Amino acid sequence: MKRYCQTLALTPDPALIAQYIDVHAHVWPEVIEGQHEVGILSMQIYALGNQLFMIVDTTDDFDWERDMNRLAQMPKQQEWEAYVSKFQGCDPDAPSTSKWHLLTKIFDSES
Repeated sequence: MKRYCQTLALTPDPALIAQYIDVHAHVWPEVIEGQHEVGILSMQIYALGNQLFMIVDTTDDFDWERDMNRLAQMPKQQEWEAYVSKFQGCDPDAPSTSKWHLLTKIFDSES
């Protein structure tokens, strides 16, 4: 299994942040299915104010660039990205990979 961590800053508006959290309580099933199809095993998002932190666990053969580009081409994923972009304060046509920023692991107590 591979793990990727990302961060994104939402528009600093408490009402929009609350809506974003609510939207993620009802993620469209097709979005989850698309994630599984490209090799994403699980995805979690944590929030602190308007700062988000995402953990993405994938299959061992998952290639971030290749498989995220594949996911971005799926119609429901494109619709989802456009929908949530209003909370993220970014271009609705921007792919997820340009909104979310990959983090570099600097510590691991297991290694």
